[in-house]
Amino acid sequence: MKLAFSTLGCPGWSWKEIFATAKDLGYNGIEIRGIGEELYAPKVDIFSDKKRKVTMESLADAGLEIPILTSGSSIGCVDPERDIREAKEYIDLASKIGVPYIRVMIVPTPEPGGANIEQAHILYRELCEYAVGKKVAVLLETNGELAKTSVIATFMNDVPIENAGILWDVHHPHRFFGETPEESYRRIGKWVRHVHLSDSVMEDGKVKYCMIGYGDVPINDAVQTLKNGGYTGTVSLEWKKRWLPELEEPGIVFARFKNYMDYLIQEG
Repeated sequence: MKLAFSTLGCPGWSWKEIFATAKDLGYNGIEIRGIGEELYAPKVDIFSDKKRKVTMESLADAGLEIPILTSGSSIGCVDPERDIREAKEYIDLASKIGVPYIRVMIVPTPEPGGANIEQAHILYRELCEYAVGKKVAVLLETNGELAKTSVIATFMNDVPIENAGILWDVHHPHRFFGETPEESYRRIGKWVRHVHLSDSVMEDGKVKYCMIGYGDVPINDAVQTLKNGGYTGTVSLEWKKRWLPELEEPGIVFARFKNYMDYLIQEG
């Protein structure tokens, strides 16, 4: 099992700071969700035609990888044209730099509601077919209506394409549908290629995110479930600092996550 953090958690950092932190803390990878003021990965300077070769070589030399490009594409929305274009541009970039996965969602918010599942199914197949020759898999996140793992399992059963897969965001099925990690993984484990972890508590009916281990999301159970299932992919911290600037600073949070996860992975 490998560890990464999403750049969603450090919107004020330069690439140099992100790279140095991942290397110094002993992470395996960096999940890309914007760098600095640029959220859109295909426009990030380090991935330009002139710089991407050096960027990827520097990562490899440091023993680091980019496990996934996390797009904001939401394929169950009312007008998906922009989202499909975004997803395809992410697929193209991933293919150019040798990243195996991109992320898409059914809706842009974690909570369920308002998604067109039939439309999402058609568009997801289109994206998988577009990506198959580019050696990229399109991972659909467990968010919105698809955070209910019985629903996303049915969805995936109807997409018999080799590069279809799931990004299991452990938080959403638990928080919005009361699922345990064991039951979630039992339904969707065969499709899981990448994992997001975050922790939270409920206050006055709203989600309040907190550092890993300080909330009531069953993180320990999730890690044990992955270990029992033989998962060898990446587990990535999704710290929503870009959207919630009041959250703790990334340097503290990234170090906490690495130490906490090292203990859980090695335990037992």
